[in-house]
Amino acid sequence: MTRIITVANQKGGVGKTTTVANLGAAIAERGHRVLLLDFDPQAALTAWAGLDPYHLSPTTYSLLMKDSVELKDIIRPMNNLLYLAPAGVDLAAVEYNLTSTKDRNFRLRKKISGDRYQVDFILIDTPPNLGLITTNALVASDELLIPVQCHYLAMRGVRALLETVWLIHDRFHQQLKLLGLLPTLFQPESEHSREVVRELRSVFSKRVFNTVIHEDEALAKAPAVRKPVIEYMPNSQAAKDYRQLAEEVCSGGIQ
Repeated sequence: MTRIITVANQKGGVGKTTTVANLGAAIAERGHRVLLLDFDPQAALTAWAGLDPYHLSPTTYSLLMKDSVELKDIIRPMNNLLYLAPAGVDLAAVEYNLTSTKDRNFRLRKKISGDRYQVDFILIDTPPNLGLITTNALVASDELLIPVQCHYLAMRGVRALLETVWLIHDRFHQQLKLLGLLPTLFQPESEHSREVVRELRSVFSKRVFNTVIHEDEALAKAPAVRKPVIEYMPNSQAAKDYRQLAEEVCSGGIQ
């Protein structure tokens, strides 16, 4: 059975796309088949894969808006175990075009339900808001992973995010589970970063991953060469972090 995991946070710059790309590559490195689904109108994940979101069709927009388009129609292989369902800039129009549609919150779920697609994991990248696109992703998913930047203000938004997520859970999808909170952009020399992680663990306890993603220049450079960090700099701290995260996720989440 395919595990479907949405990576979401209403705050930008916390490492959602970076986590989808690098966690997906690290899971694939362990021998699992992984589909990365770009559900962000900024299409950074698509650009990371070397595709032009301004001149691309069909895309995840087509998947949502056209009944005739299926997931298999838009999947592009990245290697033997890693695949991408790309986004185009037209995805930004989804919020407007689906507003009056009765099944607007369930469009993605209908397209990717079941295990017709021979992958072990689907990781969904989402925009930095809790609008209709993110709601579709959450309703279609089994699990939610929340990257949390190791800054105090970023941490403060987590509780509000979780409250909104549980409203979606109660109203649309009661099987949705929180896979975990992932501290990102961690600076080990910074007392502030260390305090944020301590506070996260104090407040949210076992909902926080053991893995912490360090701030690492390798993560900034890897997209420029269209590679995940585990290929670009396999011995970097970031590569070690995402391999450790992949181990936690593949073992079923936080123990």
